[in-house]
Amino acid sequence: MVQCSILEADIDTTGFSYTLSLINGKYKMFILYALMEFGTVRFNEMKGYIRGISFKTLSSNLKELEQDGLVHREEYPQVPPKVEYSLTETGKSLIPILDSMCEWGDVHRGDRPR
Repeated sequence: MVQCSILEADIDTTGFSYTLSLINGKYKMFILYALMEFGTVRFNEMKGYIRGISFKTLSSNLKELEQDGLVHREEYPQVPPKVEYSLTETGKSLIPILDSMCEWGDVHRGDRPR
């Protein structure tokens, strides 16, 4: 990696910044993790899994992840309505990163000073 002066650098033009723009937020990583672990998930299942998230927040986060091409929404024409969410191929490409975060957390979970 070529290092330039931090005074000349623009973090907004980096891949890091772009990635964060897609997954930034309190719950997006939890949503991606749930879809990685459980595959296809219904809205209420996701709501029960991610404790503390409101219906509105879950809905808006899922819409943003869908607009960004990371999550696929499948709606079935039935009563009551059935909607399922899963990772797109682009979303699945984040799995190695999510796996690495899980492994790092497992290793360092007990490292925090108390």
